Formats: sequence, structure tokens, C-alpha cells
Amino acid sequence: MNKIESICIIDDDPITVFGIQKMLSLVVDCDDIAVYRNGKLAIEGIKKRIEENKKAPQVIFLDINMPIMDGWQFLDEFITLDLMNKVRVNIITSSIDTFDLQNWENFKKKTEHTITYNNKPIRKEHVAEITKIA
Repeated sequence: MNKIESICIIDDDPITVFGIQKMLSLVVDCDDIAVYRNGKLAIEGIKKRIEENKKAPQVIFLDINMPIMDGWQFLDEFITLDLMNKVRVNIITSSIDTFDLQNWENFKKKTEHTITYNNKPIRKEHVAEITKIA
């Protein structure tokens, strides 16, 4: 079982959030799992952690289609943060749009963080793989 200090789930679909949390409980040991319904709340929450001298989440699960601030807008801001550690950002989406795949490729080139692109639904075996520290 992987030991992770903190995980962040950014998704506006409560069913997806519940499923990710359930699978995480089976494959990782983590007491600090934050959930945000959109990218704006998430970026604010992560900035607050940093202001409080806490580390950014080690693993992020990110939906790309959300209201207020979508996943791409979140990533635009996230990759500008001055973080001490690399973060694994797992894009979790049902999108089959080639624009989203191209956007993912572009973001991978812009940052040292590990960014993966994963189609819903996520399976337990896959969660174990994508929760490895970046």
C-alpha cells in the first residue's frame, strides 16, 4: 500500500469523487484527502496550504470539464506556483476530444510535474499505478 502525505481531488461530479475516494482507501494510506468542486476552489486551497507552510498535495486527480474554472485553467495557474516538490497530476476525464489530448501534450512540455491523461472510469489497479509519487 502506497503511503502518501496528501491527495487532492478536483471534480464537480460527486459520484466520481466517491468512486475515487473508495478506490484510494483500498490502495493508498493517506489521511489528508482534500476535495474541491472546481479549479478555482482548488487553486485557492493549494495556495492557502503553501501560505501555511504545508506542502502541496503529492497527487492530484483533476477533471477537465467543470464550472467556474475548468481543469485546463487550473493547470495554467498551478504550474506557475513555486513548489518545492514535484506533483503527480492525474487528469481524469470522459472526454474523447482531440483538443483535450493536444492540451495535455502541451502541458506536459510546460512543467516538471508529472501529468497523466486517464479516461473514466478509473479501475482499482489503475489507481495504484497513478498514485505513485512524481
